[in-house]
Amino acid sequence: MRVVALEEHFKVPSLVRRIDPAAIARRGFPAGFGAPLEKQLAELGAPRIADMDAAGITVHVLSVSGPGADLLDGADGIALARDFNDVRAKAVAAHPDRLAGFAHLPMRSPPAAADELERAIGDLGFRGALINGLTQDRFLDHPSFEPILARAEQLDAPIYVHPGIPPQSVRKAYYDDLPGLAGFRLATAAWGWHSEVAVHVLRLVLSGTLDRHPRLKLIIGHMGEGLAAMLVHSNRILAEQATHLKRSVSRTILDQVWVTSSGLFTRPPLDVALAVFGADRVMFSIDYPYSGNRTGRDFLDSLKLPAADLEKFAHGNADRLLGLSPAA
Repeated sequence: MRVVALEEHFKVPSLVRRIDPAAIARRGFPAGFGAPLEKQLAELGAPRIADMDAAGITVHVLSVSGPGADLLDGADGIALARDFNDVRAKAVAAHPDRLAGFAHLPMRSPPAAADELERAIGDLGFRGALINGLTQDRFLDHPSFEPILARAEQLDAPIYVHPGIPPQSVRKAYYDDLPGLAGFRLATAAWGWHSEVAVHVLRLVLSGTLDRHPRLKLIIGHMGEGLAAMLVHSNRILAEQATHLKRSVSRTILDQVWVTSSGLFTRPPLDVALAVFGADRVMFSIDYPYSGNRTGRDFLDSLKLPAADLEKFAHGNADRLLGLSPAA
């Protein structure tokens, strides 16, 4: 069975070294973040493909794992994003049937980020963009990001809204004063990341941003980042405050958001995502190397879904959304 995984990460250590370590620390990355997985993150060639083969994964759609260009201002950020994308484009060109890409953008320079998105789509053949959390404590509904959203809509390029480390003020209020790395884990993969993305999407709705960009396509991971379970409730509570919108909160999200399974490998959250978003909007992902290819494939193989729905989940929805070749 063809299997496409959408939230699969990489790093280029030589490029990361161009970022001031003090800026990385201020953003909240702990010392040695990602170090145990550094080799896997950096690998864009034969070893990655071999690991995919061993688990039966057909395609990795690659995105930059932070820290990245969103930590640099001006020309430095623009150049770093471009270099990340060029390195990945070479890897994709070497394995066009196995690798694809989401653009990395210089988010502190939105007009340049829009241009880099267009270059990545038009010249490099990428399939959209992935944005890691907030940029300078701003969500995508901030007016400064309009050039990026407008260009993505124009290009029909999906934006994958990925979590990022919470701003310092949020970390201090919610996650400080816990033993060891417990606060960092709570702020990120255990909980905080997922609630942040849910808030991010809800802000894009309530601000009217998605009404202004009704053809903009968003992707979110981790079985919907809690939105699937809370969507009906949130819609009801927000209904009186959403009269300025053209659609209800839930209708807007169901119209413009797709969901992946990245990093979650149990059946209940998948059942909720399928029930709320429907079989045409839920897609398989692994979150490699933070989760293993084999773990993801074992979960996929364990599913008892109708054959048509399983095909959509494994590759069909991703192929259609991203314009991937089913023959790849």
